[in-house]
Amino acid sequence: MEQGRAREAYGTAVPATAPAAVVRVPEQARGEHTHSEPPAPRAAVQRHSVRGQILEALRAALVDGRLEPGQVYSAPALGARFGVSATPVREAMQQLAIEGAVRVVPNRGFRVSERGPRQFAELAEVRALIEVPVMLRLARTVAPGTWCALRPLADATVAAAAVGDRASYAESDRAFHGAVLALCGNEQLVQVADELHRRSQWPLEGNPATRRADLLADAAEHTALLDALIAQDLPVVQSLVREHFNGAEG
Repeated sequence: MEQGRAREAYGTAVPATAPAAVVRVPEQARGEHTHSEPPAPRAAVQRHSVRGQILEALRAALVDGRLEPGQVYSAPALGARFGVSATPVREAMQQLAIEGAVRVVPNRGFRVSERGPRQFAELAEVRALIEVPVMLRLARTVAPGTWCALRPLADATVAAAAVGDRASYAESDRAFHGAVLALCGNEQLVQVADELHRRSQWPLEGNPATRRADLLADAAEHTALLDALIAQDLPVVQSLVREHFNGAEG
């Protein structure tokens, strides 16, 4: 019941969980386990699933401004909106506090972090220092056919931008950048870059909504960059990469 209600609290932000019948349970977990390997508690798995859904929904709400910078939200109140108990909401909010998206307010709840242009510019600068050299190196070493395989990811950013879906755009934007960086083979770099990217998508104080036109322009840069990478046009790649990070929206 909690999963179903959570899917509707913020529109389509929370994905449905897979039916139990789809899960393949090892023979050992069907009552043939050994004393050294007790079966995992079913209730714990279900709660973890709800918490994960709530976390993704809250991240989407942060991106599109439904959780406003500077505002305080309580776990019980959010739980009522999601149709779930306060526990998974509180656990998800604690994860967001670790990420810096919210701050704990004792006896009240969680305050959405306020971020101004300076913090935004600093994130853009750090992302550029990490991603630009890697992308330029990959442009010289990766075969055109590999870049062609990323076309669906670039197209997904265009599709999300076309309908002005900021949460879906944020997800597809990070997926595109992550797939590009993954070609370098450095998992630690990919994780750090993804965390910086996620932070860069939080709205600025007093300006929670990213305009549809900005999303479309950013998505167009993805497509143009991919075209240049496939054509192995290094001067254009360099120009587009630096311009993309100067804009810093995606």
